[in-house]
Amino acid sequence: MSGPDPHSDGPRPAQRLDAEMATRMDEATKAAELSDPDIGASAIDRAINRVAEVLGVAVLAVLLALVFGNAAGRYLGGNMIVWADEMVISLMPWLGMLGMFLSIRRRQVIRIEYFVANMPPRVARAILLFADVMSAAVFLYLAVISLQYVQLFGADKTIYLRIPTGWFSSAMVIGAAAAGLAYAAHFVRDFRKPRRAG
Repeated sequence: MSGPDPHSDGPRPAQRLDAEMATRMDEATKAAELSDPDIGASAIDRAINRVAEVLGVAVLAVLLALVFGNAAGRYLGGNMIVWADEMVISLMPWLGMLGMFLSIRRRQVIRIEYFVANMPPRVARAILLFADVMSAAVFLYLAVISLQYVQLFGADKTIYLRIPTGWFSSAMVIGAAAAGLAYAAHFVRDFRKPRRAG
């Protein structure tokens, strides 16, 4: 039995299939990344997500401007903005919390669904509702603990700008509370969904 000719110019059938599969995956990935993540969402949900997006982009733009401005000043003119690093570190919690809130609202948080997907619908539904409740409880607890932290240390001033650190650490309070409420809203929606037989 003869195999494929190693001296032929064209790709082997297996290589062509791999190339086609890679092309399809690339197209599917681009389509998913460029599609509207809020398809089917209500006007209120779209508005909330849009506000979170705008705030996140604004914080990211400030961070980028500070980092590149400081780097350019340091390497081109020998001058650096002393307070830029302080501001970048202080704004990172806001960027992280905005991204987390948005990913929770859009159900884009990394989770393993393989086992749940293979369970009977009633069991899968119970696990989903339990996960919503537990996630909401954990984030609301984190908000309470973070509030205690801000009350204790929020009046401390940053070294260079002398801004109260509570302006930045309150991201943990607001972000965790918003994430908890987002999971609570998921629970209500998931509970109201019609049950499938099984």
